[in-house]
Amino acid sequence: MIRTIRWLFYLAGLITFSYGITIALKMQYLGVHPWDVLNVALYEKVGLTIGSWAIIISIFLICVSLVLDKSYVKLGTFLNAILVGAFVDLFLLIDFLPNASHTWTDYLIMIIGIITMGFGGGLYNSAEIGAGPRDGFMLSISDKFGKSVGLVRIVVETIVLLIGLLLGGPVFLFTFIFTFVQSPVFAYTFKKFKAFIVLMEKRYDRHQMSKSSA
Repeated sequence: MIRTIRWLFYLAGLITFSYGITIALKMQYLGVHPWDVLNVALYEKVGLTIGSWAIIISIFLICVSLVLDKSYVKLGTFLNAILVGAFVDLFLLIDFLPNASHTWTDYLIMIIGIITMGFGGGLYNSAEIGAGPRDGFMLSISDKFGKSVGLVRIVVETIVLLIGLLLGGPVFLFTFIFTFVQSPVFAYTFKKFKAFIVLMEKRYDRHQMSKSSA
């Protein structure tokens, strides 16, 4: 039962996270997350799809993580690499989200997209089925070189952003405020959903103990 709950949280979180990414991509002239700046730039320069580049980059990061510290790579890490990109492409293909109107409403929609990403990220990470490819990569780098995760994240995302910018990716206002909105939402939802899972596990264990003692 608990395993089922974890997988439901994980899959629901990935879908929600991907949905948030797609909302932001529809308003990309306002700027997107550094990793998506790179994905969009590669899509526009080389071809394929935005989701395909997300998958390719994720698999590359997993390979690096396997070399540095395979403990951060689990089944959920591989599923994350494939499913997020696939869901983003699916949502873009369906094309049911509002397009940019270049009015104040775009800012509101972008904020909703960032909050949705934070919520989805907190939800799927609370399941603890596996760190995302980017998170696992940065954690393995942090362990390998003995640097803080925060510092590694800043350095890595700055490098990614610069590459994406040089390739012509969509860098603007929201590229630089993503973290300030997404991170608190992620932290709050992760804490709440993880506490819920722990509570469910305790109740399940008590129920099993009462059954075995009966």
